[in-house]
Amino acid sequence: MTESGKPILYSYFRSSCAWRVRSALALKGIDYETMPINLIKDGGQQFSAEFQALNPMKQVPVLKIDGITIGQSLAIIEYLDETRPTPRLLPQDPRKRASVRMISNLIASGIQPLQNLGVLKQVGQEKQLTWAQNVISVGFGALERILQSTAGEYCVGDEVTMADLCLVPQVANAERYKVDLTPYSTIRRINKSLLALEAFQVSHPCRQPDTPAELRA
Repeated sequence: MTESGKPILYSYFRSSCAWRVRSALALKGIDYETMPINLIKDGGQQFSAEFQALNPMKQVPVLKIDGITIGQSLAIIEYLDETRPTPRLLPQDPRKRASVRMISNLIASGIQPLQNLGVLKQVGQEKQLTWAQNVISVGFGALERILQSTAGEYCVGDEVTMADLCLVPQVANAERYKVDLTPYSTIRRINKSLLALEAFQVSHPCRQPDTPAELRA
């Protein structure tokens, strides 16, 4: 917490994991301060001793709130939902809650880590685009089929959930890596509805304190 009592979010404008948390904070109306951690500058500010003391995994986001420090986006979102349950991001119905967690983990564990910056560096420059496109396409093929049975207006029913917080940044990643989204009509429809919501607009990478001038909107 800052001297003003606001939570602190350690974030990078382009991090899809950080975007999930920014969206959750916006949906719940939680005022916070951003501490930018540039994942590229100075060899990666996440590798500094100061940041490693906050998160030994050297990853964003990290949220300081209520006197504790939390890493991992889904853990942060679940904590926010348990301590500030309006609006709910995990449904009360156990079956719907299981669907939300399944979709969230499919994206957060099964797609995003395989196409993030650290993995792409290991793949090699000449193979990065093909690798990312394949990983996302395989994941989206599975996700599209799941959403056809769980979706209403959004990923699970008609209320925004943690699954939607994961979906929007992953679609942005897909667009960034020039994935053909034509086969994924349910994903595209839900994403369009979510991007119309203020919470996803204010949390968008193009509107963050550390967004480079040329990428601002």
